[in-house]
Order: sequence, then structure tokens, then C-alpha cells
Amino acid sequence: MPFASAIRAMIVDDQLTSRALIRDGLQQLGIENIEMAADGEQALKSLVQKPAHLVISDLNMPKLDGLQFLQAVRAHPATQKSAFIMLTGRGDRALIERAIKLGVNNYLVKPFTIPVLKGAIEAVFGKLK
Repeated sequence: MPFASAIRAMIVDDQLTSRALIRDGLQQLGIENIEMAADGEQALKSLVQKPAHLVISDLNMPKLDGLQFLQAVRAHPATQKSAFIMLTGRGDRALIERAIKLGVNNYLVKPFTIPVLKGAIEAVFGKLK
């Protein structure tokens, strides 16, 4: 059984199209156990009930933005060990440095390809297969 099939993932993005594209990419990599949320608040409620191994979150979202969401995930005992990959539309160094200080495991600049997504995940978990 490939390792990817054991990963439970949460995709958090306020854009439905982005959530669908990321979900499709994860499925191509063999990750099938995927939850999705439109904002950090909704995602945090879900994660507290059912923690994920991997959280992929957009930076710019309503309610809780990506940095606030990351901070909340790291502060909660049930979710603090989840791998967290931040998505951003811009490679703003200051934002990335703030995310690193808050405990992000990796980040991706949109748009990205499936091999880049795979590389970001494997940098956190090791080889998926």
C-alpha cells in the first residue's frame, strides 16, 4: 500500500476552483482521504473533531486568514502536529518568514504544478510511494 493513501488531508481555500484543483492534484498523487473548507474557522472546527495529517491552506481568506489559521492549528493540542503547507499568490518574503516563525512546514506559490505539489508534500513526509 502506498504511503500517500494513508494521509488524511484538509484543503482550506475560499476559492472553490482552487480547492477543486488542489483536491484533483492530491488525488493524482494517491491521496484520497480529503476534506475541504472555505475558510480557516470552518477548517479549524473540523480539524479539532477529526485531525488531519496534512493541511494545505491559502494565505488570503476571510474570517481567519492563513497565518491566523496556522497559529490556531499550532495552538490546539489535537492539531498542532499536523503538517501545514501554506499557499500564496505571491512569494512575499516577509509573509513567508512570518509563516515559518508560526510553524509552517512548507509553502507553495500559486500557480503550481502537480510535480511541485508532490515535492512540497514529500519535503515534509518523505517519498509518497
